[in-house]
Amino acid sequence: MLKQTPGKMGLGLLVCLVFGGCASTATAQTQASGTSSTLYKRLGGYDAIAAVTDDFIGRLAADKQLARFLVGLSADSQKKLRQHVVDQLCEATGGPCIYIGRSMKTAHTGLGITESDWQSTVNHLVATLDKFKVPEKEKGELLAIASSLKPDIVEKK
Repeated sequence: MLKQTPGKMGLGLLVCLVFGGCASTATAQTQASGTSSTLYKRLGGYDAIAAVTDDFIGRLAADKQLARFLVGLSADSQKKLRQHVVDQLCEATGGPCIYIGRSMKTAHTGLGITESDWQSTVNHLVATLDKFKVPEKEKGELLAIASSLKPDIVEKK
């Protein structure tokens, strides 16, 4: 496992790449689509988001390319990371949670995240969403949120 330096813990937030700082994006997408239900509600609420988060983090931890960003965390740090991801996803999709972690730019600067790391992470997210049978519309909205964060996360092409 990696040492708990600010940079390494921040890369643990690579897991959050899909969700950080996007609450206004989710709200705008809901308004633009003309639906009265938030993405948060359409995904199934808090428990569904927590289940997706657990599966997604598990996939990242099992991936040899990405595991380097998650190793070295104490059990307490792992729980904190997981909660940050849940809170970010909840907030980004229009739910009642408040994310209090760092910005994606701050959390990922200096970690050397590559285009390949990014693509592997997105592939794991898609696999998780497919596992939970997330409908295409909602999957597309989540992936659009992820795409908006890429410039703050990927440092190396």
